[in-house]
Amino acid sequence: MATTTKASSSAAFAIIAGVGPGTGSSIARKFATTYPVVLLARNAENYEPLVAEINGDGGRAVGISTDVADAGSVEKAFGQIEREFTGAGAGLAAAVFNVGGRFVRKPFLEMGLGEFEAGFEANGKGAFLFSQRTLPLLLSHLQSSPPPAHPPTLIFTGATASLKGSAQMASFATGKFAKRALAQSLAREFGPKGIHVAHAVIDGVIDIPRTKEWKVSDLPDSKISADAIADAYWHLHTQPRSTFTNEIDIRPYVEKW
Repeated sequence: MATTTKASSSAAFAIIAGVGPGTGSSIARKFATTYPVVLLARNAENYEPLVAEINGDGGRAVGISTDVADAGSVEKAFGQIEREFTGAGAGLAAAVFNVGGRFVRKPFLEMGLGEFEAGFEANGKGAFLFSQRTLPLLLSHLQSSPPPAHPPTLIFTGATASLKGSAQMASFATGKFAKRALAQSLAREFGPKGIHVAHAVIDGVIDIPRTKEWKVSDLPDSKISADAIADAYWHLHTQPRSTFTNEIDIRPYVEKW
């Protein structure tokens, strides 16, 4: 299922994978102030209200139901993107892989192979499939006339587990480590070609509807603002090629690290 509005043929656009009621929505709203946005999520209910909101506010949004860990689903999604955007002359300005993946916390000796692989499916395989489809579009946008206002950008959302494999987190941490390694490799390969590849370590609890009742600390501002993450991602996108940040840590001031 897809919810669409036609983009201007001359516009650059952005793709955000992993859109829900939290961080993905904040990122989409931020980038939608400048670009038409394509919102990818497995379930249509995760993007449909946001598509309606952005379109209602005068922006342009397209929602496409996509399982990023399924090659056929990704192929189908980018076929629609080709028809509505790149085929009409629009260039990909930014791509954000904000997919969290399945969270498995379990003693290692009790973990089945399927549970272990679940951590890699979205974070590793999904990031691979997404990158293989977005990087050619980002490279093509470099040749746009007039030149793009900002370097074409690929951003990956990571987590504490991107840096630290905690006990009983073998599945989740393996997927996050894989995503970070992919981001580093792509940054070294495509940075010299003018593509800004960045990985964000989100080290803390994000203040989203699902975590509203979670108590992290008695101190104020102890959760990470999803809107502030979006602001940081926009800053990454607008950095000149003389000043690329390839990894950024984002955490609240009370977080121990």
